[in-house]
Amino acid sequence: MGLLSGKTALVTGASKGIGRAIAIRFAQEGANVAFTYLSSVEKGQALEAELAAFGVKAKGYRSDASDFKAADELVNGVVADFGALDILVNNAGITRDNLLMRMTEESWDEIMNVNLKSCFNTVKAATRTMMKAKSGSIINMTSVVGAKGNAGQANYAASKAGIIGFTKSVALELGSRNIRCNAVAPGFIETEMTEVLDEKTVQGWRDAIPMKRGGKPEEIADVCVFLGSDMSTYISGQVLHVNGAMYT
Repeated sequence: MGLLSGKTALVTGASKGIGRAIAIRFAQEGANVAFTYLSSVEKGQALEAELAAFGVKAKGYRSDASDFKAADELVNGVVADFGALDILVNNAGITRDNLLMRMTEESWDEIMNVNLKSCFNTVKAATRTMMKAKSGSIINMTSVVGAKGNAGQANYAASKAGIIGFTKSVALELGSRNIRCNAVAPGFIETEMTEVLDEKTVQGWRDAIPMKRGGKPEEIADVCVFLGSDMSTYISGQVLHVNGAMYT
């Protein structure tokens, strides 16, 4: 029996990196997994097959969580297909880095829509089902940058800080219905996105972290398993930092 046996989870932005690791760990722990992807249909189908190999129900949805109507349709579709929604992981996110004086209005708005508004969209859509069930765990991906800021990432940091305030407010509103809402704040995690960067730069980042290494996507996924499971039934409104002591 896995830690998530019998639960149904929805993970947004699961075609690669942290989202993919979360979807796989959830399936390994016995959860039925619905997930979203935006671009690659092939990647979506491949992940669906990979998850189903663990003996769980798995389905990918090509959906844009930053679109209010699409997010509502997505959640309704998941509940119709799976019959429940116990765990929601808001992982979809992008970066559009630039110094503030060079940042365009478009790159600010795009980050706010994809990173922050998507959380509002999916949580609002999911609360109907969770309130009816009188249970649920919502996990929102923020970032170490949302807590400490970062030069060249004013838009990204603002969106991730917004997720923290949103998470705490949702926890206060929905606690009486036995719905928990927490945020996970990854530090420097090595994924496909970091592989394309200059090795010297990446090594410099590693050296600056007390644990002297970047994190693995699986290490974020393990925290999400904990927050989605019955091992964390009295934890809500919290931000769990997973960063090797980079920020304390």
